[in-house]
Amino acid sequence: MKVLVTGGGTGGHIYPALAFIRTIQKHNKDAKYLYIGTENGLEAKIVNKENIPFKTVNISGFKRKLSFDNVQTILRFLKAVRVARKYIEDFQPDIVVGTGGYVCGPVVYAAAKKGIPTIIHEQNSVPGLTNKFLSKYVDRVAISFDASKQYFPKSKVVLTGNPRAQEVVEAAKKSNGNRLVKLGLSSAKKTVLVVGGSRGARPINEAIIGTLDEWKKKDYQCLYVTGEVHYESVKKELEKVPTLNNIVCVPYIHDMPQVLSEVHLLVARAGATTLSETTALGLPSILIPSPYVTNNHQEKNARSLESVNAAKVILEKDMSPETLLKEIDTIIGDDANWESMRKGALSIGMQTAGDKLYQLMIQLVQQR
Repeated sequence: MKVLVTGGGTGGHIYPALAFIRTIQKHNKDAKYLYIGTENGLEAKIVNKENIPFKTVNISGFKRKLSFDNVQTILRFLKAVRVARKYIEDFQPDIVVGTGGYVCGPVVYAAAKKGIPTIIHEQNSVPGLTNKFLSKYVDRVAISFDASKQYFPKSKVVLTGNPRAQEVVEAAKKSNGNRLVKLGLSSAKKTVLVVGGSRGARPINEAIIGTLDEWKKKDYQCLYVTGEVHYESVKKELEKVPTLNNIVCVPYIHDMPQVLSEVHLLVARAGATTLSETTALGLPSILIPSPYVTNNHQEKNARSLESVNAAKVILEKDMSPETLLKEIDTIIGDDANWESMRKGALSIGMQTAGDKLYQLMIQLVQQR
C-alpha cells in the first residue's frame, strides 16, 4: 500500500499525521509513504527527522479580508496543484490523507480530481478554511470533536478522534512510572503539569510566578514547562525563592506522553492535540485558551471539555495568580471532584482513534 500524507504549519497538524503513519506501520509493515509539506514550515524539520520521504509545494493561506495578496495566493495554489499532481503521478498513492494546514489544499484537491481516495482529518471543533474547502471534494471527513460535524457534508463525516490520543494511551501502558522522579520530583505527591506550549505562554508563566510564595505551603508539586523562550527568566524567578522545593522547571518535554501518564492535573492552552491526549488518558485539566487563534477555536475546543466536566476554562482576560491557584486547589485538593473530572474526560476520550482512522482508510481503498 502507498499512502500520501500532507499537513503542516503547526504541530497540531503534523503530529497527528505522524501518529497516523505509525499506526499504519503497526498494521502494515510493507506500506510506503510520501509526505508533502512546505519548505519553510515546521513539518520540514519534524518529518525529515522521521526518515519519511518528503516533498514540498509553495503555498500560503487566504486573507480573511479582501486583499491583493489573495490573488497571489490563488496563483500559488494553481501552481502548487500542478506540482502536487506531478508528485502524485510519480508516487501513485492508493490514498491521500490531509491533516490540515494550507499545504493540504492543493495536494488533496489534486488527488481528489484524479479520482484517488481522499480523507481530511480535522483536529479542532471549528475547522479552518482549507478543510472547509476540501470537504466538497474528498471522500471522507474524519473529525475529532462531535461538534465539528455541523461544518461538513453529513454523508462524509466519520468521528474517529485524533491519532495522537491512541499513541499517548499506548505510551502510558509502556511507562515505568519513574519519569517524574528522573526530573527531580517525588513519586508520592500529586503533580500538576503546567505547559505553555513549545514557545511558552506569557500569561500562564506570569500567573505561576505570581503564586510562588503560596506553592511552598502546598502538599502537591508542579512540573513547570516554560517553553524555550521564557525558561531563563522563569528560572531566575524560581531561584529567588530558595526554600521552594516542590516546583521543577524545564524548558521543554520531548517525551510528553510518558509525563502525561504520571501527572494528576494539566494546566495548558487548548490546542486540539493536547485535548485529545488528556481526554484519552482521563486527565483533568485547567485550560487557558489562546485568544489569538483563528475563529477562537481554542475556546470552543475547551468549552467542549468543560461541558462534560472534564476541564475548567479560564479565559486569558480573567487570568490571575489567585484565580489559577484557587482552581488548582479545587481540583487537586478534592478527590471526589478530581474523580468526576477524570470520568468526564474519559467519556469523550478516543483511545483507539488511530485504528479507527486506519479502518476508514482501508475501507476507502477497498472500495476503489
